[in-house]
Amino acid sequence: MATQYEITGADAKGIAASIERGVAGGALAPGAALPPVRRLAERLGVSPGTVATTYKELRRRGIVVTRGRGGTVVASAPAVASRRPPTVPEGVRDLAGGHPDPAFLPALLPPARLSPGARSHRSTPRLPHLEELTRGWYEADGVPSGHITFAHSALDCVARLLSVELRPGDAVAMEDPGYHHLLDLVPALGLRSVPVAVDDEGIRPEALRAALRAGARAVICSPRSQNPYGGCFSAGRRDALLEVLAEAPEVLVVENDHAADIAGAPLRTLTAGGPARWAQVRTVTKYLGTDLRWAALACDPTTLARHDGRLLLTSGWVSHVLQETVTRLMADPATQELVGRARTAYAERRTALIGELAARGIAAHGASGLNVWVPVRDEAAVVNGLRTHGWWVAAGARFRLAAAPGVRITTAGLTPADAARLAADFAAVLGESQVTYGG
Repeated sequence: MATQYEITGADAKGIAASIERGVAGGALAPGAALPPVRRLAERLGVSPGTVATTYKELRRRGIVVTRGRGGTVVASAPAVASRRPPTVPEGVRDLAGGHPDPAFLPALLPPARLSPGARSHRSTPRLPHLEELTRGWYEADGVPSGHITFAHSALDCVARLLSVELRPGDAVAMEDPGYHHLLDLVPALGLRSVPVAVDDEGIRPEALRAALRAGARAVICSPRSQNPYGGCFSAGRRDALLEVLAEAPEVLVVENDHAADIAGAPLRTLTAGGPARWAQVRTVTKYLGTDLRWAALACDPTTLARHDGRLLLTSGWVSHVLQETVTRLMADPATQELVGRARTAYAERRTALIGELAARGIAAHGASGLNVWVPVRDEAAVVNGLRTHGWWVAAGARFRLAAAPGVRITTAGLTPADAARLAADFAAVLGESQVTYGG
């Protein structure tokens, strides 16, 4: 109950303004419960319909959210500050960033043949050759490619999809633990996150069903290379998830296949013959260049129209200079050979660390991708303990909603010899304080 702030007002506009003043001034903090409709109506001498209208308008604008029996509460503020990774200390090996090994990134040479000068590409927003390559890219993994478009990054694409599909206060089913930037993005859009537990096969069907029953109108998931847990869909898990999604045909399913070509696992997608509303987002930043802010989107026709309609009103199109750079790299045999070597090396490095940890009795997860997730009881103790041994790993707090603690280790640049040393140091840290590991 919000007992320390006196809500005032004689009509819906005045009541809403009073609540907004309380939120802006900090008297009504994120998560603070507002009085039930009838109770506030009696206190202010207005009709319950007036208060209900007030709350509805505040929900529409993302100022409050309704949590079923939990009532109406002030919406959570974006957690960007709390989830921002700390600065890497000097003199330690950085295994916290989630970055690829620079040795496997091709040299980026901007194209010179595109003419300079002011011009509009709204009539042809996508280069035909890149569009052709992108369709083949999707089709090779069984993703329908009848409707594709481009965006500036995976986050840019997901933000646009959610903003055109949902209203402030709507719920989104989110992987837990999950990608911290997506966990920040959802509340920043005025939406509500519903955690969905993951394991080595990706999101768990029973957790997804619970999220859908809680009112989730969109699902964001990773079919492989799940960050930070490393899970990837098995055929059985995919089929089980499709059964759950069949119960909610109106829900938008967004697959984030951010590390497609270097995931080290086959794609078992939910998009082929599954949901009526779907989208799969892919990027190239992890294996063609971290500065290539380009993403591809395959989706159903309704989603395509809504995404591109909003894109047209904002940036209009993705830079043709950027598109041409991506085209040259995707079509270059030497670059594709380098990507293949990266895929093999990343799988070897990831499995090497998991094996070294297992040999010392430490369970870890990383079925695909560039990261390994290690459950621990005390994240700070492990992070600080490994720091004294010269390693810097990511505390799991910024990846979690309701999941148990853990640490994320990026293995992209970790050779097998390094993995053995890290695992030995990890075991030593756990031995120094038994309370740091959750078993």
